[in-house]
Amino acid sequence: MDNFVLTFVVFFVFKEIKVKIKNFIILTLIFGFVLTNNCFAHYGMVIPSDNMIMQNEKRDIELNLSFSHPFELNGMELVKPKKFLVVKDGKSHDLLGELAPLTIMDKSAWKMSYSVKSPGAYAFVMEPTPYWEPTEDIYIIHYTKTIVAAFGDDGGWDDEIGLKTEIVPLARPFGLYAGNLFQGIVKVDGKPVPHAKVAIEFYNQDKKIVAPTDFMSTQTIKADQNGVFSYCAPASGWWGFKAFNISDEKIRHKGEEKEIAIGAILWVKFEDWQKK
Repeated sequence: MDNFVLTFVVFFVFKEIKVKIKNFIILTLIFGFVLTNNCFAHYGMVIPSDNMIMQNEKRDIELNLSFSHPFELNGMELVKPKKFLVVKDGKSHDLLGELAPLTIMDKSAWKMSYSVKSPGAYAFVMEPTPYWEPTEDIYIIHYTKTIVAAFGDDGGWDDEIGLKTEIVPLARPFGLYAGNLFQGIVKVDGKPVPHAKVAIEFYNQDKKIVAPTDFMSTQTIKADQNGVFSYCAPASGWWGFKAFNISDEKIRHKGEEKEIAIGAILWVKFEDWQKK
């Protein structure tokens, strides 16, 4: 009788352990899925009023900085960025002090007016204050940039800024028609990231586009072994390319070391084909 009871107890305990392990594995997979998809849905945004300034046109552009889910137009709070600068011909100029508060998608955002004075490519770069995402137990930093060309000179559009992580364009990131192939290389600490995951979202400004399924809101591709990715934008407008990685650095939060999800984001505008 004692052996029977002992056998029953061992069987019951073993069964409970199996169930708990199974549930733990399922929860881990679900958490990983949610973490990856939620991080992919967040986008730092630097959107200029124009990304190509031609001769005899207005030389001032308006820049809006925000944090959101751009396809769904769900805004998130953007506290004042840690850095905001413009880079041209290898020289950077700090613009942080020129930012003014703004509301975008009903959330706090920032804006400024910039006067373009000479030909060439201008890279506008935002490094935000680290964003704590409690539901994912992780910090998020999106190194976000967009490039504006002025007065017919496109020199410097493929310059590497030297950010912690960035997308270096391999195709000129302006003067593109919808349907053109766009390519970029994903880098972390200046080195290409093989098979990096890249998420692409359309800035659905007018809310005229509807995704047939949730899978269509954020599209995901992978870079090749050299960190190079390719994408053909199916429609005109602003498209955000984001490469997601985990930093080798950590930030302390309430006495604990927390991981940092770093995103290299590049905003590119595609134009409609025009006829006479």
